[in-house]
Amino acid sequence: MIKFKTWWSLLMVIALITITACGSGGSASEKGTNDTQEAVGSAEAEAAFAKGKYDPPIEFSSVLMPKKYAHGDTKENNVHDRWMLETLGMKHKDTWYPATDDQYRQKLQLAIASGEKLPDFVTVPTNAVLTNQLIDSGQFIAIDELFEKYASPILKEHAAAHPELWYPFTKDGKKYNMPIMEYTDNDDTLLWLREDWMEKLNLEAPKTIADLENIMDKFKNENPDGLSPDKVFPLAISLKNNTNTWMGGLDWLFGAYGTIEEQWNKDANGNLEYGSVNPGAKQALAKLAEWMEKGYIHADSALWDEGKSAESWTAGKAGILPGANWVPDWPAPDLLKNVPGAKYKAYPVPAGPDGKIGTKWQNSGVNASIMINKDAKHPEAIFLYYNYLLENLANPKAGSPYEYGFAKGYDWDIVDGKPTSDKEKIKDFSNEFPFLTGPARIPDLYMKTLVKLANGEKAETPYEKQMAEFRKPENWYAGKVVMSQIDIRKQNYFTGAATPTMVSKWNLLRQSELETFNKIIYGKLPIDAFDQFVTNWKSNGGDQITQEVNDWFKSVSGK
Repeated sequence: MIKFKTWWSLLMVIALITITACGSGGSASEKGTNDTQEAVGSAEAEAAFAKGKYDPPIEFSSVLMPKKYAHGDTKENNVHDRWMLETLGMKHKDTWYPATDDQYRQKLQLAIASGEKLPDFVTVPTNAVLTNQLIDSGQFIAIDELFEKYASPILKEHAAAHPELWYPFTKDGKKYNMPIMEYTDNDDTLLWLREDWMEKLNLEAPKTIADLENIMDKFKNENPDGLSPDKVFPLAISLKNNTNTWMGGLDWLFGAYGTIEEQWNKDANGNLEYGSVNPGAKQALAKLAEWMEKGYIHADSALWDEGKSAESWTAGKAGILPGANWVPDWPAPDLLKNVPGAKYKAYPVPAGPDGKIGTKWQNSGVNASIMINKDAKHPEAIFLYYNYLLENLANPKAGSPYEYGFAKGYDWDIVDGKPTSDKEKIKDFSNEFPFLTGPARIPDLYMKTLVKLANGEKAETPYEKQMAEFRKPENWYAGKVVMSQIDIRKQNYFTGAATPTMVSKWNLLRQSELETFNKIIYGKLPIDAFDQFVTNWKSNGGDQITQEVNDWFKSVSGK
């Protein structure tokens, strides 16, 4: 299960971060570019890529977050590091082993400010603020030439298909971070309905918001489990912090009226606009206020985060949960445990009264990135490492050493004469390997596999067999539902660091948005209060922020 944080949550740390490039001297554009050219095409690099490993082995430093070790392994001596030395001719020296994410961030920022030596390869979480600080420090090289010469075709093809993945990593026309790929569409919204209720009420799939309203009315007032109307609140949502979120979200409802809230969408002219001030948001709020009045939404939703909204559904008090394809893994098992005989099924999101339809899409297939120290002796080594993972582990071939997993006795073994990766059958099962890049993933492979399984086709490859074993049929079908609506996704186009006006005014604008929207939904303000909110938003910094966001977008996209 992967949860993607919306970009504005990162802005909350800005006031706490006042990094200066003490001891670095000069700008990023003045440093590092010559270092790149020296590394590209060096004799040692060419020999390593030709052979597939360094011989003799090389040493480098990186960053490895805490993992659980098994079979007597330690962070300094483990099955991954032994494999890395034997297979790739690489070993750690002076690698950082921070205890927590917060400790890592603090250590990294202090190192930048003080001029302390940084690791050769620095993992960067999805954080635009931190990324820009690292670029501006002058301690890291642009990777354009390294990427062009050494990156795997798998990574190159995905980057070519999704040029927006470079936006957070680009400055002055140069790219500074090697993307670490993640599965695409893994958090796309669909609706999880109580299928046993749908069957007992003889209801059909909701194609429109009006259809969904009819279903909610039936769930509440003709409840198949015999619950009285005051015990059923059909739509489980979260109104506490963000409504464009990973569970209990409302992006699909705003999408039915032509916008996606809390993110930066493209308008008809190709410019970026903040979705919460689009006129369609007013219509969505009016509908939510209507649903709140009818009792389709629980009055405590303003106090619920994503997990709490799911509890309403798993307790059997709600019939509709907006969520991702992986709901069968969590929290659906709790529903089956709490409500004997319950069934659930994924449905496409419905269209609005004008036929509009849309959901969020904030994942261009990148989960994090790696930056390369300007002083690294082997800057190309991270590409040799990542290429091997992508080409051998992400989608292993039958008969390969990785057909059943990474390491025998850890994430797979021979049990009763047969190879298995079933953790219930393997003593001391462990699959938390300290990969420098995290587990290797080909972005579109996961969804393609789910669709294949949902279509009743036989699992043929090792990867497909693993998905067939570990993913539930409800999950397979959900993947097919997501891909059936692939064209309705609305991307958040602003993935940069806070603009100057955002730094000083965004928190107040967001607070005003949250308060105004909730008061409208709860009937404490009339729907026309939205118009005044938009006026105030624009005059209190929103217009200036919109200009700055568009200036940023043009600088990174060339559009």
